[in-house]
Amino acid sequence: MNFHIIIPAHNEEDYIRKTLESLVLQTLLPKALVVVNDNSTDHTQRLVEEYASKFPWISIVNSRSTDQHLPGSKIINAFNKGLERLDSNYDVICKFDADLIFPDNYLETLANHFTENKNLGMASGFCYIEKNNQWTLENLTNKDHIRGALKAYRKDCFTQIGQLKPSMGWDTVDELLAKYHGWDILTDESLHVKHLKPTGQSYNKASKYLQGEAMYKMRYGFWITLISAIKLAYKKRSFTLFRDYMTGYSRAKSDKKDFLVSKTEGKFIRDLRWKGIFNKLK
Repeated sequence: MNFHIIIPAHNEEDYIRKTLESLVLQTLLPKALVVVNDNSTDHTQRLVEEYASKFPWISIVNSRSTDQHLPGSKIINAFNKGLERLDSNYDVICKFDADLIFPDNYLETLANHFTENKNLGMASGFCYIEKNNQWTLENLTNKDHIRGALKAYRKDCFTQIGQLKPSMGWDTVDELLAKYHGWDILTDESLHVKHLKPTGQSYNKASKYLQGEAMYKMRYGFWITLISAIKLAYKKRSFTLFRDYMTGYSRAKSDKKDFLVSKTEGKFIRDLRWKGIFNKLK
């Protein structure tokens, strides 16, 4: 099974060597790996070039964008530049972050899952962060959600969902659209991936309203947005986040931001979300 991997990277000199080292040691090597060096001002480019000189399936693309570390559009625009570099001869395409350490059987295990279940559209392991010298689950979302840091898509699923949306919320809408098209999603608890830089650690202040904006653009509606904002803010123990999420939603609605999904897809998403909420209440 052929894997293509794209890694957007912005000033990742402290981490990317470990990420690449864990990937060159895989029991199933990828067919191609592209690092998109997105406006880095540190030694990211030099470190990647060291690996590219040793492994012909590794390459680098240099891209210039904003130096702000914003979730959403910046990351996906960089991903798309990497996608342009690759051919279409792959079975699975991955979007990985540049601050991860993968177990050496990671790709082989995913390949087995995709082979065994022909309806499997997306799969991943779990992110772990270091706390008090121990690696613990980075518990930011439900266990059935694939984190944006380590996405792997079957080619047909990736194509059917329209690839990735250059917006905050891309790593939620991709799963919702996969489910809309009837694909299965799998998270494998046996695959522990070390996440060296916790999610959101370097986000710019300008990103604080984007989560609420994303909920509007996914056609959640007010009540699902309210419930989701309460849940996310509670997990992070921050009332300020709740306020920011709801402000982002209200601003997006007032500005009539473009939606990420169609009306039909939006209805499916709302029905799916309500079903999940009612199941938890039971």
